[in-house]
Amino acid sequence: MDRFKIHGGRRLQGTVEISGAKNAALPAMAATLLTAEPVRLLNIPHVRDIITMAKLLAHMRCKVQSPDIPPSEFTIQAENVSHAEAPYELVKTMRASVLTLGPLVARFGYARVSLPGGCSIGARPIDLHIQALEKLGATTTVEHGYVEARAKRLRGATFRFPKITVTGTENILTAAVLAEGETVLENSALEPEVVDLAELLIKMGAKIEGAGTSTIRVQGVEKLHGATHTVIPDRIEAGTFLVAGAITGGEPLLTNCEPKHLAIIITKLEECGVDIRCEGPSALRVRAAKKLVAADVSTEEYPGFATDMQAQFMALATQAQGVSHIRETIFENRYLHASEMVRMGANITIDGNLAIVTGPSPLSGAPVTASDLRASAGLVLAALVADNTTWIDRVYHIDRGYEQIELKLSQVGASIERVRQAG
Repeated sequence: MDRFKIHGGRRLQGTVEISGAKNAALPAMAATLLTAEPVRLLNIPHVRDIITMAKLLAHMRCKVQSPDIPPSEFTIQAENVSHAEAPYELVKTMRASVLTLGPLVARFGYARVSLPGGCSIGARPIDLHIQALEKLGATTTVEHGYVEARAKRLRGATFRFPKITVTGTENILTAAVLAEGETVLENSALEPEVVDLAELLIKMGAKIEGAGTSTIRVQGVEKLHGATHTVIPDRIEAGTFLVAGAITGGEPLLTNCEPKHLAIIITKLEECGVDIRCEGPSALRVRAAKKLVAADVSTEEYPGFATDMQAQFMALATQAQGVSHIRETIFENRYLHASEMVRMGANITIDGNLAIVTGPSPLSGAPVTASDLRASAGLVLAALVADNTTWIDRVYHIDRGYEQIELKLSQVGASIERVRQAG
């Protein structure tokens, strides 16, 4: 099991290229199940979840090809899918496996998908996916850890999500494109990754209006065709590196990013005293504050402050002057990193879904354990400003969503290395 060894106290300087968005690439890969023709996906990040999805599609007898190793693009052809099943053994670490449910039912009339795994950050039920598929005419059962869905052909309908769900919106969107008639999805997620998926589907021949708004309208078509699509940059990776520059007092330049997807993160960092400037249409420069100041954050669905940036902001708050109030409204168990930061010297109090962080606190290196993907990133950021050496265990979590983060940080001056342990 790999570990990170980080020696803190170095300012980050230089250029970081942001990878493609994992959370956009995964639904795009699942959407290739909707056509028998090849779909070419570019700007794919080399992270563990992507490799797991590629293995899953290959298990279904899709042709999955990449011209380079590690892969930065895939050409996927689901001409003959003989296994319309996502088995637990393949997908137990990846929640995005559920995204194959909608496309499989829409095109093949049957799907059997393991209930999703992923990070230990609280319940993330898929009951809304099932309710929406049933509204479109599917018959579903849930037993022995699997969801089974059947339909001769899905029928368009109006469905209002009782609660905003990104994967639910994506799953039902990909189901609706081959349904008979019109589907209207209300209270849909607004995330850029949903818009990116819709743009891919439109390139494949789907008829979609309203992606990026709360109401999406889909006119079903008989079949889709192949397409080429470039996945959007990863806004969470970009946000993480913005915080890395701010917390270390550095001035890194981020390239291949989308500033408009980072508006709320930039606003909060500026509230903390950080200067962030655009240098071209896809580049951002961080100029760290002489003194960071506290700010309050409440996680919300997009365009609000992303729950996936909460742990990183908590690390920043440990170095800010004053008291920061961080409220987690999306997941009920997403403060597992706080106790690890406290072991490093942070002053953090948890009261229900509220974290109260008093700073600045001098952090010192300590052995800590990552509990989930974004907690890993928060601990890495805390380690970058801690005295002495921090060891972070279970970094396989961070490998699920960050492409070679230790190499990217090293290139801009951080002292970080991956230590491989036997066994």
